[in-house]
Amino acid sequence: MNDKDVVVRLEQVTRSYGTGQSTITALDGVTVGFTRGSFTAVMGPSGSGKSTLLQCAAGLDRPDTGTVVVDGVDLGGLDETALTVLRRERLGFVFQSFNLLGALTAEQNVGLPLRLAGRRPDPAQVRSALARVGLGERTGHLPSQMSGGQQQRVAIARALISAPEVLFADEPTGALDSSSSREVLTLLRSLVDGQGQSTIMVTHDPVAASYADTVLFLADGRVVDHLVGPDPQTVAARMTALEDLRRDGAATGAARAEDATPATAPEAATATTTTTREAARAEGGSR
Repeated sequence: MNDKDVVVRLEQVTRSYGTGQSTITALDGVTVGFTRGSFTAVMGPSGSGKSTLLQCAAGLDRPDTGTVVVDGVDLGGLDETALTVLRRERLGFVFQSFNLLGALTAEQNVGLPLRLAGRRPDPAQVRSALARVGLGERTGHLPSQMSGGQQQRVAIARALISAPEVLFADEPTGALDSSSSREVLTLLRSLVDGQGQSTIMVTHDPVAASYADTVLFLADGRVVDHLVGPDPQTVAARMTALEDLRRDGAATGAARAEDATPATAPEAATATTTTTREAARAEGGSR
């Protein structure tokens, strides 16, 4: 992959939370590049690090070690003010909750990022953004007057108003029914195909992931697999395999912890069983 084709790159990125024995490693030496003009879905079991990966890639969180480069800019060299400007001007964000202001119309919600940046929104530009997501006739509607799918499309239009290099979507269909989900995913797919919008989406839904060009799978903070040209069945099978491995690992860890627990005096029967088990292990190890 040519570096010019990569819009976001993480190199040996680590990120941990907590201290001492309560430390949780969310990302463990992740190296991955996201191709310009492509649609990538990021999946993994709960706690695998997928949301942390998205947050580090988007400059919403800083890694402990490693580098993150977005559109040629090393985020590690930016202070908080510069990061805010980069996110506002070059990145777009869509989340599970639409985060629309209920007292503002669709048009006003879409123009809000420009106002927050000290710029007066161009009404034609705002209407164009809403038209791109199929809501050109809903400019004056409040969020309460729109369906969940329509509200999420307003949120996408708001994310697109600054013509971002990368659109980051964190569970964008998580709060939607199946019909509205298809509506939003079809829109995201069309933005990639028709306008070359680079898109990185975290999801738990194999159907949602099937709209992407590539699915990246995480487990225990590491990239463990990827799938090109995904379909829902294959994605679901890969996720099931990852969940099974996680359960097997947890069961093995629990068994080891049980074996390592010293028996107390009242537990004579358990002690005898444990001693017998250990003797059998020793005998097996000597063979």
